[in-house]
Amino acid sequence: MSLAFCGNDNNSAAYNVDGGVLNNGCFLDALTVVPHVFLLFITFPILFIGWGSQSSKVHIHHSTWLHFPGHNLRWILTFILLFIIVCEIAEGIVSDGFNQSVHLHLYMPSCLAFMAAITSIIYYHNIETSNFPKLLMTLLIYWVLAFVSKTIKFAKYTEHGIGLRQLRFGITGLLTLLYGLLLAVEINVILRRRYMCFAHPTEVKPPEDLQDLGVRFLQPFVNLLSKSTYWWMNTFITAAHRRPIDLKVIGKLPIAMRALTNYLKLREAFEAQKVNGYRESSNRESFHERSVTPENGPVSPKGSRWIWLALRQAFGRPLVLSITFRFIADLLGFAGPLCISGIVHHISSDNHSALPPVKLLGVHFISSEAFLANAYVLAVLLFLALLLQRTFLQASYYVAIETGIKLRAAIQTKIYHKIMRLCTSNMSMGDMTTAQICSLVARDTNHLMWFFFLCPNLWAMPVQIVMGVLLLYYLLGVSALIGAMVIVVLAPLQYFVATRLSRAQKSTLVSTSLKL
Repeated sequence: MSLAFCGNDNNSAAYNVDGGVLNNGCFLDALTVVPHVFLLFITFPILFIGWGSQSSKVHIHHSTWLHFPGHNLRWILTFILLFIIVCEIAEGIVSDGFNQSVHLHLYMPSCLAFMAAITSIIYYHNIETSNFPKLLMTLLIYWVLAFVSKTIKFAKYTEHGIGLRQLRFGITGLLTLLYGLLLAVEINVILRRRYMCFAHPTEVKPPEDLQDLGVRFLQPFVNLLSKSTYWWMNTFITAAHRRPIDLKVIGKLPIAMRALTNYLKLREAFEAQKVNGYRESSNRESFHERSVTPENGPVSPKGSRWIWLALRQAFGRPLVLSITFRFIADLLGFAGPLCISGIVHHISSDNHSALPPVKLLGVHFISSEAFLANAYVLAVLLFLALLLQRTFLQASYYVAIETGIKLRAAIQTKIYHKIMRLCTSNMSMGDMTTAQICSLVARDTNHLMWFFFLCPNLWAMPVQIVMGVLLLYYLLGVSALIGAMVIVVLAPLQYFVATRLSRAQKSTLVSTSLKL
């Protein structure tokens, strides 16, 4: 089979431009090659020249290591862009299978786009670590060219009646949106760093922790890819294989993870809840029964509700992030069975349920059903779904564990400050015994820490049950509801057993404290 960029099916007029260059599907795909070739030719020399310099060999205590505005958003958009481009490559290969000859324009521009997307994020990482934002001008030009070329392609598809029933139309629309968002991120960097079109650029100093040679925990400062894969820990892992590492090698914690920092955050949250408590008391009570009087002063709000509100204010956002990651991981967990079911269903040659491709602009366009009917496509989607599931699950565990440890350190520090202000009479009169103090410091703080560890599971289990029942109902029908009824019937029994165990543990702790 001969190779040709536009194909040579029966000597067809693949290169005919009588109706206009942009009305030819092959030349329309060739137009999208221009931005990627521009980026590859411009950035490769810069990357090769700077690969041996400080911009590429970023050490742990680099003096100019920082993140540009929109750092995480850029990485997330790039990951999504790579996934959509992979889908475009696969769609082009599947569509090319319906042609008599090989049409390279169906997937070669997508391959160049994939290389350009990887090059752009590597190029951005090197510029970010060297803190030389003026070189981002190349990325700005690339995003503009890519957005314009994809917009022209999307407009031509719309003009020729190509709609959402064709998968390539949806992929082109998503790529146009992603290139537009990446262009907006680049413009945001210009406006905030003022490195172009402004007389006085914004000077940004690296984080204080990176200037401290004793800080070696770099999880908050590395890029999103290294943060999600813990790639920066390879140095410690290889060193631990050679010889046991000590606290000097591990180094100090960053400022945001130290006990004093989290204690101050928790104290601010408690003070904010006190102010809110005073306001609520003033609104509820009469003028003569307010909690704030000149004689006795303000009365602090009491009860577990205020404590939970303060904990939510101080450490609630990371916990919500952990729960969100767990939701995404659980939803991706159901992609595996669906892909395997699709592979088993569509592997048979007797299955012809997918819509046949249509030929427009001289090339074939396939539907989403025909694309997902390919077993190789489902196998790749299965691999990506499992990879993303483990990544999000690990991120959820990490955020929950880190938040729980911060909470325990903050509460222990607060208890320590409270103990230092207690009078000796409180200890001698039995208002606060040594056993109670030890229980507060050792047991209660650990229980709160483990609650934060396991809190994502509390929210994830209903999602798993509901989605599992829905999936079984979709595959098995009414018979799947029998299993759901078992779960509903056993739920009150599990609640009763858990309540009894909690009471027994509480009574054991009380008796132990009295004996001490």
